[in-house]
Amino acid sequence: MTDFLQRFAEGFASLDKHNLERVETLYSADIAFRDPLHEVHGLKELRAYYAQLYANLSALRFVFDAFDELREGEGYLRWTMHYRHPRLAGGKPLQLEGCSHLLWRDGKVYRHRDYFDAGALLYEHIPVLGGAIRLLKRRLA
Repeated sequence: MTDFLQRFAEGFASLDKHNLERVETLYSADIAFRDPLHEVHGLKELRAYYAQLYANLSALRFVFDAFDELREGEGYLRWTMHYRHPRLAGGKPLQLEGCSHLLWRDGKVYRHRDYFDAGALLYEHIPVLGGAIRLLKRRLA
């Protein structure tokens, strides 16, 4: 594991709705962030995205399972997100596995791309729609 990836993971895991000014210590001004549901550019948009994320969740915690540096300034984090949303699964605790591909320079991330199953994050936990998606997944397996 690299020192940078470890420090980034610790800093990222400590973010919450009360300290989003810390985003600037993790990301460069020209950050490009993308996940299966969103794409944002710049610190202002990223901070707004995280503020919306934290405002809608009643709990959020990341556990980092692996830190893989591919070359200087590029690596992956493998993680499990533990979360609760009042309108998903009756507010019960949920978890999602994923990974983040990061590019960094001068001690800050300038490209962050998350990979995860959007259905497992959201759609499978919505009444009616969730049942249909789970049925489809079973049939395709």
